Amino acid sequence: MSGMAKFALMLVVFVDLIGQGLVFPVLNTMIMSPDGDFLSKDTSQAQRHFSYGLVIAVFFTSWALGVMYVSKVSDAIGRKKAILVCLFGALAGYALTIVAVMNNSMLLLLLGRAVTGFTAGNQPISQAAMIDASKDDAERDRNMGLIVAAISTGLVGGPIIGAILSQPALLGSWATTNTPFIGALVIVAFTMAMVVLFFHDIRTERTPFVFRPLDVVDSLLRIKEFPNVRKLLPVYTFFMVPNVTFYVFADNYLTSKFGYGIIGSSVVMVVIGIALATSSTFLVGPAQARFTKTQIVLSSLVVMALCAVGFVTVDNQYIVFVFPFLFYFFFGISYPTLLGLFSSTVAPTEQGWVMGVTTVVFTLAGGIMSLAGGTLMRIDINMPYYIVILTAGIGLLLLFTNWYKPAMKQLVR
Repeated sequence: MSGMAKFALMLVVFVDLIGQGLVFPVLNTMIMSPDGDFLSKDTSQAQRHFSYGLVIAVFFTSWALGVMYVSKVSDAIGRKKAILVCLFGALAGYALTIVAVMNNSMLLLLLGRAVTGFTAGNQPISQAAMIDASKDDAERDRNMGLIVAAISTGLVGGPIIGAILSQPALLGSWATTNTPFIGALVIVAFTMAMVVLFFHDIRTERTPFVFRPLDVVDSLLRIKEFPNVRKLLPVYTFFMVPNVTFYVFADNYLTSKFGYGIIGSSVVMVVIGIALATSSTFLVGPAQARFTKTQIVLSSLVVMALCAVGFVTVDNQYIVFVFPFLFYFFFGISYPTLLGLFSSTVAPTEQGWVMGVTTVVFTLAGGIMSLAGGTLMRIDINMPYYIVILTAGIGLLLLFTNWYKPAMKQLVR
């Protein structure tokens, strides 16, 4: 695979992630600010927390529902065509979001987030395409590091783009709440052009596509056919729940606690992106050469719990950013390590499926925790981070009880 083809795939993942890194801070300010026009002025803070959680939950839940269909389609029609279908869905979703903001319509906003989420399946397809191009396990893990680097770049670039495009001090009257969404739409169109010009399918085998309404459920039920996937999933699940909970509510938490606007709440996304970019780009290979995969994942779970404790106890609005940095610095090494483990358990023809499964777990966790966390923040803004501590602890317990058994030691060696 050429360098430009890999760049095009990274750009595809970047587009997926600006749907979070760019959109979340803007939505947070739109919904949480009592001075905004999107919700009525008399909307309570508790209701704003719930509304924010609902909007994010719709995105993640739709993503979970769509990802398995998109992954199956990519095995049937090829990675390139499936990626272009997803990018077209992103265009439609951003267009709906722009109309929603223009009309202060929560219904249209939810619809736009649902469409964007349902077609946000590009990450597992890009992962599968990178795996298709990998000649050995070492190259596969390096390519997974490139995917995580693209994720981190989206998390860094998204907030910066959103902050720049929404600031009247920089763009004058051109800058509105809608401008970041218009910018995202332009980036999606550019990415479509890059994919058309430079990316070509390497894997030529095709699996016939059969649409079934319960494909998501059926795909998850298939896990029982793959004992090694089944062994990895419990720890992976309680690795992703604290990750997505910390991430989804970081800007909301900081805005509620310190009164940040779009720029302030975007900073945490930039910090997360820098941490991910640094570790996933430069440290995945060296870490895997020096430490076992069990040690890498174990260390990350410990850091997750400790960083959540620090995040809710430190009252300094600058020092608090140390904790998301450390959290995602370790995550950037452990996440591609886990993806590599899942990839190694299935045949080349099942790579789209297994990457889809890992994404479904992540997105279901995002949908459930967004809704639950938004509700719990109505009681106490620290509640999502108590969940991070609890679930990271459960992940550690599962790792100690399962991964040190002889069969698992052989799998994760």
